[in-house]
Amino acid sequence: MSSRNRKLISQNDIKIPRRSFRQPLLKFIKKLPQFLSILFLFLCPIADFLLLEAYSHDPFETMKAVPIVMNIVLFELLSLFLLALTSSIRISLLIETVFCALYGLINYFVLEFRGTPIQPWDLLSVKTAASVAEHYTYSLDKNAALTLAGFVLLAAAAFFTKGRMKSLRLRLAVFALCGLALFGYTKMLHNETIVQTRLRLYDKLFTPTAIQKKNGTLTAFLMETQYMNVQKPEDYDKEEAKSLLSSYDSSALQDTAAQTQPNIIVIMNEAFSDPAVLGEFETNKDYMPFVRSMLSGAENTISGHMYVSVKGGNTANTEFEYLTGSSMAFLPYGSVPYQQYIHDSLPTMVSHLSDLGYRTVAMHPYGASGWERDQVYPLLGFDESYFLNHYKDAARVRKYISDEGDYEKLIRLFEEKKDGEPLFLFNITMQNHSSYSDWADYDNFTPDITVNNSSSKLLPAYLSLIHLSDQAIEKLIGYFSQQEEDTVVVFFGDHQPTDSIVNPVLKLHGKSCAELSETEEAERFKVPFFIWANYDIEEKTNLESSPNYLGLKTLQTAGLSLPAYYSFLAGQEQSAPVVSASAVKLSDNTLTDAKEQKDLLNSYQTLQYYLLFDHKEKE
Repeated sequence: MSSRNRKLISQNDIKIPRRSFRQPLLKFIKKLPQFLSILFLFLCPIADFLLLEAYSHDPFETMKAVPIVMNIVLFELLSLFLLALTSSIRISLLIETVFCALYGLINYFVLEFRGTPIQPWDLLSVKTAASVAEHYTYSLDKNAALTLAGFVLLAAAAFFTKGRMKSLRLRLAVFALCGLALFGYTKMLHNETIVQTRLRLYDKLFTPTAIQKKNGTLTAFLMETQYMNVQKPEDYDKEEAKSLLSSYDSSALQDTAAQTQPNIIVIMNEAFSDPAVLGEFETNKDYMPFVRSMLSGAENTISGHMYVSVKGGNTANTEFEYLTGSSMAFLPYGSVPYQQYIHDSLPTMVSHLSDLGYRTVAMHPYGASGWERDQVYPLLGFDESYFLNHYKDAARVRKYISDEGDYEKLIRLFEEKKDGEPLFLFNITMQNHSSYSDWADYDNFTPDITVNNSSSKLLPAYLSLIHLSDQAIEKLIGYFSQQEEDTVVVFFGDHQPTDSIVNPVLKLHGKSCAELSETEEAERFKVPFFIWANYDIEEKTNLESSPNYLGLKTLQTAGLSLPAYYSFLAGQEQSAPVVSASAVKLSDNTLTDAKEQKDLLNSYQTLQYYLLFDHKEKE
């Protein structure tokens, strides 16, 4: 073969048309955005999950591998479900990302103000939450601000994604499959055996913050939806419950004319507590000298501390326990019975007093619709209710009616009643409601309490409000001490303030709300109480109780007969003097919880369920 032919063959062998390079490359470049969009479709939900958790904690520090994988699967299913619904990758990812950003932000503030995350029952409280939301000051810490910035960047990236799910059949199939998978995921979380033995998820409902941190925010929320309706106690039988209750009936309404019937004035003071139960600290002056004197063995006084079921909010639950004798220990943590469970009249301490001939009055210087009190109070047995619109020209501290202004209205009602007419008046104050950072916006309140060795501005403001409450209740007790009619005054706080208020106290002792032991955490639910009479009663001090028993103590102190349920409570109190969602305390001072004391509290739970869900007035 000639050299010329070899040269041609050689050139032909190595010559590759330029089009063979360009076409695949152009094709690849053209499809690259779509490829990246599909990749982002699966990566974005993972980022949404991690950022949602990052508002309040590092998921890799608080969560084990199984719940992390479960949450990733949940978020992937949600994104595919939205894709099938909208057909657009961009729209589906934007919806999921914006939802997570806003939900996480709201949950961040709920944690800041209340100390617990959003619960399913909070959806029923949106109206009430909105009415008080304007009184808070909103600010983000560095971590939350960075998390929000991360969501903004993620949403921007999602905006530039492309691609659609065009096939209607495919969309319907994915929509159905993902919908069924999401339903199955939720039902799986409602199966106690699967949750405890197979998945080993954290399931202690009474610690919702821990559930969120250990199981993931949305997974925890889905777990708790099963408790929107209260399950019956084990081996519950309506007729047996009715018979059990009847066995405690001592014909309480017989010979009522022979009973003493003192007036009963009850003050549930908003956010009134003594942070010193968490650790001693020094102030420029005593912020509650009068209440402290009542707790220290004052004449004709019964006093001590209660373990309430809530902190930082959900005031209605403490009043529910006081007025009904029932306990939040047997109801889902975070639920609000006023909104969820009370739809018909039921026997309560109020209805019993009404049957005894008392005029029953409820007072609260705030909106009537808060916690649906205007609807619930008549069902509890109140004859009259007075709300904010009845407090014309009352004195205020910041935006709220002051305790002193509230008590002036109370005194007017007392003086307008008929001579000899027994009065039961239940009064919830409003003065000490959060927020505690906005006082500088008003000219009617200046904090006068300072805390040594603390730079906190919130704690002194809170303590200064407590100081005003202390002065107001001293004046009220002074007023009733001069009245001729026998009168019992009951005073207690509904809950401690949010974590941000008391953290400075814990900090002085090298602690924080996020690192408390179970015993220390129980102290976050302690509030003072006292029962005083303007006539001779047996003094008692240093008692430990809970709101569900305080109504019983009120009736006993007043020398009144007990309805059947309260007769049962009198016996239950002997073995378990504290029963609340935060703690159960036995007669030997063992601190435990309702879940661990099922046998001891079974009758209590049974009767409570019967009265709340099975009882009818006609029976």
